[in-house]
Amino acid sequence: MGAGSFRVIVGEALTGIRRNGLMSVVSSTTVAVSLFVLAVFLLVGLNVDHMARVIESGLEVRLYLAEDLEPVDVEVLKIQVAALDGVTDVTYVSAEEALETLRQQLGEDAELLEGVEEMNPLSDSLRVSTKGPAWVDAVAASAGRLPGVADVGYTHDLAQRLLKLTTSVRVGGLVLVGLMVLATILVISNTVRLTILARGEEVYIMKLVGATNWLIRWPFLFEGLFFGLAGALLASLAAWQAYYWAVNGIYTTISFIPVLPVYPLAWRLGLVLLALGATIGALGSSISLRRFLRV
Repeated sequence: MGAGSFRVIVGEALTGIRRNGLMSVVSSTTVAVSLFVLAVFLLVGLNVDHMARVIESGLEVRLYLAEDLEPVDVEVLKIQVAALDGVTDVTYVSAEEALETLRQQLGEDAELLEGVEEMNPLSDSLRVSTKGPAWVDAVAASAGRLPGVADVGYTHDLAQRLLKLTTSVRVGGLVLVGLMVLATILVISNTVRLTILARGEEVYIMKLVGATNWLIRWPFLFEGLFFGLAGALLASLAAWQAYYWAVNGIYTTISFIPVLPVYPLAWRLGLVLLALGATIGALGSSISLRRFLRV
């Protein structure tokens, strides 16, 4: 395509957009609404997955040590536990450190621990981190058989539920995003089809006088590209603002909930929406125009 042909095609596309101003606004708005809904699904899915990862990273196995273990025996046990499949980190926690942690967790209710400092009921332990919930059962079973381990503490039901939750969230998120992309393509395709229907006679005449399919198609493809980019830009701005308000609200009310920060997520989401908008807009135009080229 030469520079002259490109200018003619772009000029035709801009003329079509101006001539059908109301339809152009409707098309861009429809794209914006569709992509905004898709952005909401993406943001919710990404944050749920992030929360699951944070919970996964905090899921651990606690090995309570026998009282007669010498320091050298503890070091040997740490090496044995670290060598188990699925183990990512092993940390020694003394009874005194465990009591101090408990005191900090109780906060204002720490006075409940008065009188137990001299007879600390807690035991020395090893805090074992794993690769994920799927490894917790196996690590706990293997570590519990090692010499020097008096007891094993971990929440079996929590590990299993978390494993099912994260799997469901990731699979369900992919399915929902796929469905939303498909729905967005259909909506944009139908919207662009209305634009082409309004100019069906023009397309028909161009075809009869010998215009090639690509000469007819290119201006509409540029129009679809414009609708897609304009709608994606509006959707990106709306999604960024909505997510900014949501994150600030969470930080000020329930700050303990882990959410992804606004930046750089907003920039990356914007780029994704712009790419999707351009692709879907051009694809929708191409699909809609096909029937009118069969003369």
